Amino acid sequence: MSFEPRLVGFLCNWCSYTGADLAGTARMKYPPNMRVIRVMCSGRVDPNFILEALAHGADGVLVLGCHPGDCHYAEGNYKCRKRLPITKRLVEGMGIEPQRVRLEWVSASEASRFSEVVTEFTEQIRVLGPLKLEDWTFDRAAADAQLEHN
Repeated sequence: MSFEPRLVGFLCNWCSYTGADLAGTARMKYPPNMRVIRVMCSGRVDPNFILEALAHGADGVLVLGCHPGDCHYAEGNYKCRKRLPITKRLVEGMGIEPQRVRLEWVSASEASRFSEVVTEFTEQIRVLGPLKLEDWTFDRAAADAQLEHN
């Protein structure tokens, strides 16, 4: 039996979620592995959300937002773009491959891009295999302290 990754996707309401909806209504093919969490803006994706998703069984986390310069909230996606490298370093420090966390830009009209990104990320996580966290427990206070330090 082959490994099927469990993915969590945080999708911006204004662009990426709409692009995903368009992909669905256009009946585009992409793996069904991702559970979507609709957020108002990629800038509202707290690093703790990503850590909690991984701690609760996700093999990978995908954050999708509006293209830089097109954010409904002006600078939310810039905030996300600055935060994700820090989050990836934190994840790596916990012994988790940083490739399990990914940020991409998908606009409302880019249904095919949405499909491609989800397909590519699913294959990338399939190659990495299941996330094993036997010796790791999520410590919110330590994660918050690390993020404040950076």
